[in-house]
Amino acid sequence: ENCGRGIFYGAMIAEGLIALVWATAGMSFFYNSGTNLFDFLAANNNNAGVVVNTISLTLLGPVGGVLAILGVVILPITSGDTAFRAARLTIADAMNYSQKANLNRLFIALPLFVMGVVLSQVDFRTIWQYFGFSNQALATVVLWTAAAYIVRRGSAWHWLASLPATFMTSVCAAFIAYDRIGFQLSFPYSAAIGVASAIVALGFFLMSCGRFRANPVLSV
Repeated sequence: ENCGRGIFYGAMIAEGLIALVWATAGMSFFYNSGTNLFDFLAANNNNAGVVVNTISLTLLGPVGGVLAILGVVILPITSGDTAFRAARLTIADAMNYSQKANLNRLFIALPLFVMGVVLSQVDFRTIWQYFGFSNQALATVVLWTAAAYIVRRGSAWHWLASLPATFMTSVCAAFIAYDRIGFQLSFPYSAAIGVASAIVALGFFLMSCGRFRANPVLSV
């Protein structure tokens, strides 16, 4: 547990760098080839795997390309593994059900695996969009939680968490209002909803700061 911060924070930083590398490759690679990423995706049924395959094999050759593709495949596999484990432990904790015995783990894990098989029959792009949204929404909740924790500790530096939380609230609200997995509103309306949601969330947080200070964190 003492190594948790370095391991998990470092992993998230590394994943962010990987995302920046792929974003840069996607924009520059197709631009230099006379097209753009949007048109290439549209011509390939919005299949991001085709983008990864084309960029990797073209820039790195057969061997390097295959290694890069395997690296991209491993990331969602580890995300899925973590999601299943987190779901199992969350359910077990809510039910106060011990997970020391392997049989007890199977009682919760097997139904989760069945649900996973059922969900795998749905269009992967739809699942991935829901996963991406829930991932960012979770990050937003954690940022607001961290901001409240900072206030309860008596520090005025909650802006280090509350400002990113405000921004992410706007992004998540605008996305779910605009995207096909959400309400499919027009972009101007979605952007307005995102901004309004961020303002309301920040206002509610600032009004709650006094209550947070009145209930300081208990020592553990």
